[in-house]
Amino acid sequence: MDSGKHTASNSSASSKVAPARPRSRVIAFSLLLGTGALALVLAQRVAVSAENGVVIAPPALDETVAASTAHEETAVFAGGCFWGVQGVFQHVRGVDKAVSGYSGGSRDTAHYETVSGGETGHAESVQVTFDPARVTYGQLLQVYFSVIQDPTELNRQGPDSGTQYRSAVFPLNDAQRHVAQSYIAQLDKSHAFPAPIVTKTEPYKGFYPAEWYHQNYLTLHPDSAYIVFNDMPKIANLKRLFPSLYRDKPVLVEAAQ
Repeated sequence: MDSGKHTASNSSASSKVAPARPRSRVIAFSLLLGTGALALVLAQRVAVSAENGVVIAPPALDETVAASTAHEETAVFAGGCFWGVQGVFQHVRGVDKAVSGYSGGSRDTAHYETVSGGETGHAESVQVTFDPARVTYGQLLQVYFSVIQDPTELNRQGPDSGTQYRSAVFPLNDAQRHVAQSYIAQLDKSHAFPAPIVTKTEPYKGFYPAEWYHQNYLTLHPDSAYIVFNDMPKIANLKRLFPSLYRDKPVLVEAAQ
């Protein structure tokens, strides 16, 4: 059970112990899991939101990249707690790196304790570096909307609430912005979700990597109650709904391994 103070689980990081800190999502789960029936209700609630995934059509408009082209592209996504967002993208073929961090605010406020106040403009985000010849930006968007988050929840995802957990895409160029906005319109028009999509395409102001103890969190703490309830079902959904994009071995952030 995760108590808010984490020790990395592999050999190269076993000596690292994260500093104690107010981790609301872990503390809340710890308290609720100790209350028996209330824990069962919570588990059922989370299961409804996290276990199913949504089958959606791919983007009608996507970036065009020649199959022989070999280069890197970067994208930034926010969709609730970055532990799960990073964890899913680390299992996508064609993704070379997925880093948890903060986007939407300034460098000076890009610290977990500050961002957690919900007043910095930052969202917990993940910077994805990928090979567009292997996986397109549109395909990443499809995974993002299908299995990573609920795009109809405003300023929250699952048990986490606040603007820092908002659903947002931070396009790095006009092409990404056009693809993202077109896809949101496409999904809304087709009524792919039971409520309007609240995901916004926001101006990219920079990306700031999160503290080391947040990196590779899903891989290092697979037995954490929060991860088990909220994020492991997303990995299962990726494998089930996108078998051609799924890879079993995640690509990890080296500094945190």
